[in-house]
Amino acid sequence: MATFSSDMAILGGGLAGSLIALAMTRHRPDVRVLLVERETRIGGDHVWSFFETDIAPAHRAMVEPLIARRWSGYDVHFPGFSRMLTTPYASVTSQRLDMMVRAALPASALLTGTDVAEVRPGGAVLADGRSIRAEAVIDARGARGLPHLTGGWQKFLGQMLRLSAPHGLERPVVMDARVAQHDGYRFVYCLPFSEREIFVEDTYYSSDHALDKAALRQRVGDYAALMGWHVDSVTYEETGVLPVIAGGDFEKFWNSAPHPGVARAGTRAALVNPMTSYSFPDAVRFAMHLTTLDNLSGVGLGRTSHAWAADHWRGGRFYRMLTRMLFGAARPEERRTVMERFYTLPEGLIERFYAGSPGLGDMARVLSGKPPVPVGAALASLAGRGYPLADLGLKGDLT
Repeated sequence: MATFSSDMAILGGGLAGSLIALAMTRHRPDVRVLLVERETRIGGDHVWSFFETDIAPAHRAMVEPLIARRWSGYDVHFPGFSRMLTTPYASVTSQRLDMMVRAALPASALLTGTDVAEVRPGGAVLADGRSIRAEAVIDARGARGLPHLTGGWQKFLGQMLRLSAPHGLERPVVMDARVAQHDGYRFVYCLPFSEREIFVEDTYYSSDHALDKAALRQRVGDYAALMGWHVDSVTYEETGVLPVIAGGDFEKFWNSAPHPGVARAGTRAALVNPMTSYSFPDAVRFAMHLTTLDNLSGVGLGRTSHAWAADHWRGGRFYRMLTRMLFGAARPEERRTVMERFYTLPEGLIERFYAGSPGLGDMARVLSGKPPVPVGAALASLAGRGYPLADLGLKGDLT
């Protein structure tokens, strides 16, 4: 059986793994990387979006070529009000990510259509029996669940719709919560990629991880009809069930892996915003951090990824508290009220919240004023355990 050799083997060609490969190729050409992906296309079927203020100026040069579409602001809609915000917004598509990774990496550095059977310090064994030898391994394959962590789920189904006439939207609609509420907090998300092409996603903050694709497809179609859009065709579809983290034991989570010393990235390292499941900014920051390291040995990289993820966990305390309040204090039909109040806050605070960098004043402002949920229930929720985020029979990885 063939053996592949590299300085750094990156297992998983989703967002986190691809960004690491791109960052290392751009900033550390002395390091031979090998990117392994089980599917034939890098990035799977996804649209990742971010606010311009999420990305540090020093990191924008790497992100810029990945952007498929950008807008100068975005809208939100709730039963009580609508608001236009001026923070620039951008989207990266898996098609664009795949193209840029293939352009940046030599063919010998990319192995697609190949599953990983076993991860070991210093290498991996592939499902077909071939093996990989590497100075360092990074496991970025997503996760079937997050053992020892608790919370809820953000789940969605999105479709790219090709319309017979212009849709009339100039900016994304990040949340349209005027829709009927089902299964927790529901909203619709719209990205206008061209005047007749729009991505529409039906999204839920739910205590249940089950995804009824047929029902969500129907609701996407119903929303398009409500907006007066005639759909000629659906050119693309994606689904997701992402963790919304309320609490847990981070060290037990980390040590539950077969080889805790192997470096991890992305969802497999819990590098997501605990409340929003938002992963793009964290994936960029971690990828760029790796390019600054002198010690890229397997042991050194394992310690680095653990330290980075542990620091991220500590920094997410405020978001986990909000998640406990959202799922533990607010009844499902009240969760829309929580988000509606949030979008009345100053735009700068909203930017810092999504970027993962709220100050003490921001935190106080989020929690002050007329509470969107009863104070007693909110206090009780802080002691709540939430729902386990371990393997719940999900058919795909949490990416």
